[in-house]
Amino acid sequence: MVESEKKEDEAAVMVVVVATAAVGDSVGGGCRLEKRGEGTEERIKGERKFECHSSVGLRKPSLIICWTLFLTLFVTFTFLILIILTLRIPKPNHLNSITHSNTLRNEDDDNKRWVQIISWEPRAFLYHNFLTKEECEHLINIAKPSMHKSAVIDEETGNGVDSRERTSSGAFLKRGSDRIVKNIERRIADFTFIPVEHGENFNVLHYEVGQKYEPHYDYFMDTFSTTYAGQRIATMLMYLSDVEEGGETVFPNAKGNFSSVPWWNELSDCGKGGLSIKPKMGNAILFWSMKPDATLDPSSLHGACPVIKGDKWLCAKWMHVGEFKI
Repeated sequence: MVESEKKEDEAAVMVVVVATAAVGDSVGGGCRLEKRGEGTEERIKGERKFECHSSVGLRKPSLIICWTLFLTLFVTFTFLILIILTLRIPKPNHLNSITHSNTLRNEDDDNKRWVQIISWEPRAFLYHNFLTKEECEHLINIAKPSMHKSAVIDEETGNGVDSRERTSSGAFLKRGSDRIVKNIERRIADFTFIPVEHGENFNVLHYEVGQKYEPHYDYFMDTFSTTYAGQRIATMLMYLSDVEEGGETVFPNAKGNFSSVPWWNELSDCGKGGLSIKPKMGNAILFWSMKPDATLDPSSLHGACPVIKGDKWLCAKWMHVGEFKI
């Protein structure tokens, strides 16, 4: 009877050992019955002692796992590259440097309008092909019969007076005087977000050889001019002709590296005295005389360099904080 129970006990142990070994092998390990002495199984506290070994840490990853990891990394890396290429994140530019923004430009159409940031101090933007050739010629033709010597505003009286600082001739075109004028005025309002009613009449200007306008501010220094429609907030200068040499619009107080402009070597000595824009038919420059906090901007000081060769036609639009009634 005792012998029978002993055999049954050993059989049960063997079943447990075999089962445990099978489970251990399934995870890369295994268990063995520990032997002590000469072929005798040692009982420790009434239980059989097993020593188990695991090979999970030493197991090599399967080929499927390696390929899955490789494909995951490859797809992730490719996706990130595509995002960067799609966004086309530009390199940061110094705020005071000349930067090019071609987002509105069609490389296949030279007559397409596009915007170029000129300066942040003052805030100035160059609109390429803002006017068509026909519009430029129309403004010149309707202004010619009324041209007279340009004047400057007297700070004490607010009246226009002759000055050697401004030697050009000019004529005013009443706001909305014809269809073409209306179209241009609406375009200026669309680009500046300043209502048409806040703009003065067009001032068409003509500079012959040697004529100039010394650096000045467009905002008013007197108390008379601001009572009518408030301070001048911005100016749009539209170039109606090309100039062979000279005639640049110069900003002496602008902040930035003046020599970084692509046209630096084409500038006159006057033009190299600050941040300068060369006149080109159809182009227009918008600059702000006031900062975003509504204070006057001294860096908006600007002038017209003397024309050295050829002549220069220009149309100015001054815009106010309030409505300019005519």
